[in-house]
Amino acid sequence: MDRLAAMEAFIRVVDAGSFSGAAKQLRIGQPAVSKTIAQLEDRLGVRLLLRSTHRLMPTEAGRNFYERAKRAIEEADEAELTARGAAVTLSGRLRICGPLTFTRLLVMPRLSIFLTEHPALDIDVVLEDRDIDLIAAGIDVALLIGRLADSAVTARKIGQCQRRVIGAPAYFEARGVPQTPADLLAHQAIIYEQRDGGATWAFRQGTSETTITVSGRLRVSAGEGIREGVLSGLGFAIASEWLFAPELKSGAVIAVLDDWSLPTVDLWAVFPTGRQASAKARAFASFVESQISIDGFSALGSGRE
Repeated sequence: MDRLAAMEAFIRVVDAGSFSGAAKQLRIGQPAVSKTIAQLEDRLGVRLLLRSTHRLMPTEAGRNFYERAKRAIEEADEAELTARGAAVTLSGRLRICGPLTFTRLLVMPRLSIFLTEHPALDIDVVLEDRDIDLIAAGIDVALLIGRLADSAVTARKIGQCQRRVIGAPAYFEARGVPQTPADLLAHQAIIYEQRDGGATWAFRQGTSETTITVSGRLRVSAGEGIREGVLSGLGFAIASEWLFAPELKSGAVIAVLDDWSLPTVDLWAVFPTGRQASAKARAFASFVESQISIDGFSALGSGRE
């Protein structure tokens, strides 16, 4: 039995959740995949998968083996790339995760560029606004906006964006254009209830700083809701500039209080803790960094990778 091939087959089964899904990715028959996993379990003397009518799930031993097997495959790929030279294209499968709205607006429209540059590479895109366990989800690299919840993670800051007070022109025409942060207290705020959101904000102008707590009838848990609420004229939002980059350019929304500054928001490429970032993951992070500067972000590669 080819140990690396068996490891890769097992990784594909766990990622796909089925023998048939793994067989499709590997372009071999399902019986061959089933036989390979059975031989692998016999060789190791442990059960790696729990079989149900709907999905295959790794056992505890299977989860441990998955992590080490994936690392071994990645290191083998790295060794081949190093031996062949930097000109060799990336190959295999890359599993990325990113916030839904950010990925939809900034990443997906440009993903064809990355795929064209690396024709032997397949990509799984997981859209998720909440924190997830990268290792359990099999993620190679995640894009995270805002503060890092865990200071011990392996991460690289790849961008920074301004926050602005944003609303539809019709909304401000009806309610009045605020001249100071305190004026926002008389307005309807659309409040983002995730990391780096909330109702309390510190505005700075020169050496002066004022903190206000806005209020509103609408609270949302995803950036998509912030966009729709503002575009529908339901209120203003304190939001990252990238969230409304097309609309700010077209005039569909406007920013007010631009003589006051708000805390900036950071964009991070986060890699699973305890695992060396693969060449594929690092290449994708660098690609995103090179692309986002046209959408309100300033690219500035720095951090703890």
